[in-house]
Amino acid sequence: MGIIGIIIGVLIEGLIYGIVSLGVYITYKILDFPDMTVDGCFPLGMSVTAILLFNGVHPIITLFVSFFVGVLAGIVTGIIHVKFGVRDLLSGIIVMTGLYSINLIITGRPNLPVFQKPSIFNMHIKYDFLRVIPRNYITLAIMICVALICKILLDKYLNTKSGYLLRSVGDNEKLVTTLAVDKGNVKIMGLAIANGLVALGGSIYTHDRGFFEISAGTGTLVIAVANVIIGLQLMKWFSNIKPTTAVLFGSILYRAIISIAISVGFEARDMKLITAILLLIILLFNKNKKKLKVVAK
Repeated sequence: MGIIGIIIGVLIEGLIYGIVSLGVYITYKILDFPDMTVDGCFPLGMSVTAILLFNGVHPIITLFVSFFVGVLAGIVTGIIHVKFGVRDLLSGIIVMTGLYSINLIITGRPNLPVFQKPSIFNMHIKYDFLRVIPRNYITLAIMICVALICKILLDKYLNTKSGYLLRSVGDNEKLVTTLAVDKGNVKIMGLAIANGLVALGGSIYTHDRGFFEISAGTGTLVIAVANVIIGLQLMKWFSNIKPTTAVLFGSILYRAIISIAISVGFEARDMKLITAILLLIILLFNKNKKKLKVVAK
């Protein structure tokens, strides 16, 4: 694979996980909610998409269905936390654990290949004038469009009254209460949208890779949090860049780092370890940076 192919691969996978990271941005940065649902919701999107494609459902429909089931998973997490009073971390763990079995029930097996089925990335073969374009270029163009749509819609939502309330819940819950708004319902809404995006990312991942794998969601939250932190740290150098744009760039940069690690001799089995170490370094850097600011004051 040439350098162009590697760059395109980095961009494609970076944008797929960028959509997941947009969801995690809502829970991690806006709501300050450690949502472990993500590790079950990513393969949920994969399993739903795989079984739908396997049964001949139109590829585009699978995206909407996957987003919807992700929304349902987020609502369940929110209800357990808000209505039943279970701690945020435990709420996510409960739903994540349950989703493992649900994903197996949906597909009936721990892995399901759908290589031979139509996907959003090969529908263009119906058109003769597009067949001459390499598939990876088509895939990249589609991913850019999908990622931009998700980013623009999320930006628009965050600028609505509901979006402002969502951001207020993360910053100042008492303010939301004084506005006679149920902060619990706002949290549930945020978790629903976030997990909808995560499941959508899982759906697109299946379209790209052509299979469902039950263990694919392991470490998804850590990867997404790393993407969010990297992107938001970069954003500080460019004040005009929106957080959602920064998150997408952070995801691409993270994928580039992983690609470089593989090229210098690391193996695929080392990637989770590299991710954990990278996230720890970033967190320690942020912590030390905050201490220096306090000392300077």
